[in-house]
Amino acid sequence: MGAPMKAGGRFGPPPAKKSAADTAQLDEHPVDLGRVTALFAPHRRSLAVVLLLIVASSIVGLATPFLTRHLIDEAIPNQNGRQVVLGVLGLLAVAAATSAFGVIQTWRATVIGQAVMHDLRTSLFSHLQRMPLAFFTRTRGGEVQSRLTNDINAMQGVVTNTATSVASNITTVAATSIAMVALSWRLSLLSLVVLPPSIYLTRRVAVTRRSITADAQRALARLQTQIEESLSISGVQLAKTLGAGEALSDRFTGTSLELTDLEVRSQLAGRWRMASMQLIFAAVPAFVYLVAGLPSTSGGMSIGTIVAFVALQNALFRPLMGVLNVGVQVHASMALFSRIFEYLDLPVEIADPDHPRSLPARADGVRSVRLDRVSFRYPGADRDALSDVTLDLPAGADIALVGATGSGKSTLAALVSRLFDPGAGSVSIDGVDLRDLRLADVAAQVGVVSQDTYLLHDTIEANLRYARPDATDAELVAAASAAQIHGHIAGLPDGYGTVVGARGHRFSGGEKQRIALARTILRDPPILVLDEATSALDTRTERAVQDALDALSEGRTTLTIAHRLSTVRNADRIVVLDGGRVVEQGRHDDLLAAGGRYAALVRAQDEIAV
Repeated sequence: MGAPMKAGGRFGPPPAKKSAADTAQLDEHPVDLGRVTALFAPHRRSLAVVLLLIVASSIVGLATPFLTRHLIDEAIPNQNGRQVVLGVLGLLAVAAATSAFGVIQTWRATVIGQAVMHDLRTSLFSHLQRMPLAFFTRTRGGEVQSRLTNDINAMQGVVTNTATSVASNITTVAATSIAMVALSWRLSLLSLVVLPPSIYLTRRVAVTRRSITADAQRALARLQTQIEESLSISGVQLAKTLGAGEALSDRFTGTSLELTDLEVRSQLAGRWRMASMQLIFAAVPAFVYLVAGLPSTSGGMSIGTIVAFVALQNALFRPLMGVLNVGVQVHASMALFSRIFEYLDLPVEIADPDHPRSLPARADGVRSVRLDRVSFRYPGADRDALSDVTLDLPAGADIALVGATGSGKSTLAALVSRLFDPGAGSVSIDGVDLRDLRLADVAAQVGVVSQDTYLLHDTIEANLRYARPDATDAELVAAASAAQIHGHIAGLPDGYGTVVGARGHRFSGGEKQRIALARTILRDPPILVLDEATSALDTRTERAVQDALDALSEGRTTLTIAHRLSTVRNADRIVVLDGGRVVEQGRHDDLLAAGGRYAALVRAQDEIAV
């Protein structure tokens, strides 16, 4: 394989632009900390309970240094057994109380964090469900999955522990500082020396980790994309037939090594700086002993005061480092929040109207469709896919749509099912613009069967119920019978419980198509769009599927996009598209007699058949 062309060539983005994209995530999509904290708003009461537990634990813990000083300075030297026992029991009671508070606090904090993660995950999934098809055609599937799973999982620790960790550590620092001042204000001033360098070094570590975190998540997304593309059934078949297995392994190895390096760098980022801070923290107690041991600076402190103060000082440094480390984690996680919010902020181009309308009632349940001067252009295209198309589909009519590849047939079908909205003009059902209907109402009215059949990796029954979860077993059998696939299913060892495999690869093309037809029959839509539903099948299988399609079309308004013109000769009307415009329409015999574009298409197919 040749190397990608450099900047200015036809393939691949310029290196500088790619590098900028890798480093500018937060610059392009800044994250407001208020938006992050707003995620916790629905859980205010639970958070208040956790904060009360934290404060209670910190206040109870304040008793420890004073009990320690009393034991060392008075109870033990005076051999007062009663005071010694009470002091020891007091220490044990404090330890038991703080431990109980800690367990309850962790439980409640974890519940809150997981609830926030659940809300974020489901919000992102629901939002992505509303994205237009254009988003998924230009975005790698692995990238979407990575943001939905890897990015959210990576921020789990921050979401679950940050709020309680910050509150716990700050409360502990405040309570400990008060106790230290109460024991000795002189020694307390000495302890403050470590704060300025701690804050500075922590800030530097946070910036480093944020950059590495963003790079690591992008590498993880590339890794997931390679797994998805290479280890699907279609991907494995392609790799085996092209002999590309070794190249795919090399590419995967390279991405995995990059991810490994980034993870190592992330763990080691700032370790030397933090190690320096720990050295400073370890040296402070030595200075405490020095100050307390010199007559000029001791101020007559007792041994118990010194021991209690050193214990408090060590207890102060741990939560202080905890607060600073949380700051590092939060700073690094901003890149993750940026990636999530970037997707959540994508505009929904096709959405339910603010004031939806309802379709007029019809006794026969059959609907008409009209395209009125419709034009449509795909994003980035230099010409319209459809231009000024007006087309009527009377209720119950069978309309066929034909034309060369690229003439706009599938685009027109996508507009009827509202996968896209027209750039100009309107598409309506019984006189109601699709944009005035709820998306669920459009989906209930329009059923689509395409040549690219997609089946879930689940049982046949689950695939059928995907269309109508409340369908009875009898209705499943009736739909499968109408699609001429029930006999085959009944002959399988597991019947309707047979797992179809990834994308239905356990079945032939015709069998998959008929399962998909049964799924559409279950929905019973009044409007049916058949988008080249038999073009990928052999002649014998096509005949069986076509019989099922003919049965399905009975009593419905049908728009059939045909690749093989022989399948639409009996249509009520044949519409010919060319270059995104309607150039002819009429019955088969009339169009042949006219000798126009349709006649030319028929002659071309007849020549190929010969």
